[in-house]
Amino acid sequence: MAKNLVIVESPAKARTIERFLGKDYKVASSFGHIADLPSKELGVDIDNNFKPKYIVDADKKPVVKKLKELAKKADTIWLASDEDREGEAISWHLVETLNLDRNKTKRIVFNSITKSAIQKAIENPRDIDYNLVNAQQARRVLDRLVGYELSPVLWKKVKPGLSAGRVQSVAVRLIVEREREITAFTPKASYRVIGQFLTQQGQTFQARLGKTFSTQEAAETFLQKNIGANFSVASLEKKPAKKSPSAPFTTSTLQQEASRKLFFSVSRTMQVAQRLYEAGLITYMRTDSVNLSKEALNAARHAIEGAYGEAYSQVRNYNRKSKGAQEAHEAIRPTDMKLQSPSLERDQARLYELIWKRTIASQMSDAKLERTQVKIGSNSYDEQFSASGEVIKFDGFLKVYLESKDEEDAEEQGGLLPAMNQGEALTNEQLVATERFTRPAYRYTEATLVKKLEELGIGRPSTYAPTISTIQNRGYVEKGTVEGQERKYNQLTLKNGTIKSNILSEKVGSDKGKLVPTDIGMIVNDFLVAHFANILDYHFTARVEEEFDEIASGEEDWQKVMREFYEDFHPNVTEVEATAERASGERILGTDPDSGRQVAVRLGRFGPMVQIGTVDEEEKPVFASLLPDQSLNTITYEEAMDLFKLPRSLGEYNGEELQANVGRYGPYIRYGKKFVSLDKGESVFDVDFERAVELVKAKERADAPIAHYEGHEVTKGKGRFGPFIKWNGIFISVGKKYNFDALTEADIAQLIEDKKKKEAEKLVNEWPEEGIRIEKARWGRHNIIKGKTKVELAKDVDPLGVTLEQAQTLLAKKAPKKKTRKSKT
Repeated sequence: MAKNLVIVESPAKARTIERFLGKDYKVASSFGHIADLPSKELGVDIDNNFKPKYIVDADKKPVVKKLKELAKKADTIWLASDEDREGEAISWHLVETLNLDRNKTKRIVFNSITKSAIQKAIENPRDIDYNLVNAQQARRVLDRLVGYELSPVLWKKVKPGLSAGRVQSVAVRLIVEREREITAFTPKASYRVIGQFLTQQGQTFQARLGKTFSTQEAAETFLQKNIGANFSVASLEKKPAKKSPSAPFTTSTLQQEASRKLFFSVSRTMQVAQRLYEAGLITYMRTDSVNLSKEALNAARHAIEGAYGEAYSQVRNYNRKSKGAQEAHEAIRPTDMKLQSPSLERDQARLYELIWKRTIASQMSDAKLERTQVKIGSNSYDEQFSASGEVIKFDGFLKVYLESKDEEDAEEQGGLLPAMNQGEALTNEQLVATERFTRPAYRYTEATLVKKLEELGIGRPSTYAPTISTIQNRGYVEKGTVEGQERKYNQLTLKNGTIKSNILSEKVGSDKGKLVPTDIGMIVNDFLVAHFANILDYHFTARVEEEFDEIASGEEDWQKVMREFYEDFHPNVTEVEATAERASGERILGTDPDSGRQVAVRLGRFGPMVQIGTVDEEEKPVFASLLPDQSLNTITYEEAMDLFKLPRSLGEYNGEELQANVGRYGPYIRYGKKFVSLDKGESVFDVDFERAVELVKAKERADAPIAHYEGHEVTKGKGRFGPFIKWNGIFISVGKKYNFDALTEADIAQLIEDKKKKEAEKLVNEWPEEGIRIEKARWGRHNIIKGKTKVELAKDVDPLGVTLEQAQTLLAKKAPKKKTRKSKT
């Protein structure tokens, strides 16, 4: 039996470490935190100095049991969770939950999973850093307080099922404010003039006029001045210049660059980076440091000199001036600088190469350039054209890597200019005055949102990805799908002494892939900003992050921070809950011409809708749901009134009426009792009878049985969670190992039998005549089920001891009450 037990938080990390240690070491995984706050209660004793109530979930109990057994047999226990605050808290929970003997328990940290790093860590163990633990506890407790107190307020005042969070709500606010800035923006037109000139050697180049014109008339007047004008090089200036490499990656810069270059989402970047770290290929990927260790600097220098020569090597030390940056950590870098292209799956290989290039480039020489600036004058007016270009004299770090720019930061790159001399006469081939419009601020992408959060000091390396995932999963923000709208613009061309005008078009306003707030996101944001301005304040949120940093460094007491926060926060919550009015985002559009009643849009129980009439009137209001691509903030009166024309009757097909309508999941065709969704981009107002029949026939083909099994039909389809087959009323997911388009009888039988076996294993008890059963659920829980009604049993209830009468009583309490109102509210 191994004398040493090493506990890490992930199985993949455990497997990598086990390769480096001898038979005296057993490496086991805790599978993340083994203890946490309970999921269905606050879990914080506010009256007892905000003491957290940590529990071990049912799914973690087998892990705890196994680790306790291993710990009893070991002479020394090494806690090797990650070196950040979360990792420190995991180690602390292991000590507390496993009741480890502190005399034989040691804490080790390493920022890369390599043999030398692990050996060095074992040679230099330390105690648990309780300042880091307390910083993690402070974040966890404060976020729990905010979430558990704010969310019920949203349920009462906005809509059930909503949630609020300290960082997520601020991120939504940024996106909402940017959207409103874009909506309020009025573009202004101006004309920019670009000339095409010919040198005496016959080479062409372009130059831009240094001023713009606000009207077409002004631009045309300027072009007329150029008819018959002479042009020459007024000045020519050449200057040496240089470009320096960017610092190695931090978490946020890796997320930004992977988005720009690889089109990864922030969460995808972190998933792939985690795999690379656990495989021992890169250093720890949650860091805000740009430091490189002495060993890394030397390794990079040797790799650069070996591959490119000494002239390309320049040792550089980077540092960050932002408060809270953890300079004790390293930047994200390869563990082996000479390993450029390891054999990996595609996404891992692409991200690893990006990290390798960025790290190597950061230790390379500046690129040396020669920049040329040319001014072109005319004998007809004082304004000058200018052109710039640059030549790379020595490529330096550009041989390996150049950082990409975000859309809003993109600059026009100067190309090569032909040789010319000051005073040289030039021939003007043409002048083009193009109407251009000012642009609003760009919508945030995931990458630019991370950049903004970091600039404001909101969040830390470990929080960016979960924050961005949460606001999308909650439905507050979504990725835009609009390609843009066509906009006309004018272009005037002077050529051969004649001015011609052309009307051209361009696509503008595309939000594809950008973060766009939903109606519910905007309503929730407005409610929180109006009633909890402090929580939603950027500076306050950044200050909280600074306090966490101060707790981590031992400068601040975490429970004192909690008390000071809660003293102001809780009374505010109580007051808002008692006095605030409901928020629905209501916007009055006009009056119904038939009834004279008010027409407004607002958020209802089932989402955004338009309403004719008010609840105060004797006659009940009439409702219609908005289409998926419509918004409370932008829908027009005409568009709203069109919704009351639904459902549209398209005709009869096989004796059944065809109707076009819109529901919770978008526009559809109704055919008898069947519902067929329209394809993406199709309008419920434009679909005709022929198209509806085509969709119904396609649905009938898709729903036709593909087989029969045990006397029941087998059909197949694709749903929210992927491809499935349906048999005897049961939906069965079809995994990737099957060819969904060509399922064989053997495949179908295997899928059904596997599902039957799985369902049988879940069954704990049943009463067939009453249609009631008790099944195992996730995380060691159990549910009583009858039809669509499901009741979760308490953890301390033995499911085998539940009687039929008890089950019926619990189900009766859960059963929905019958509605007496017919109208939708």
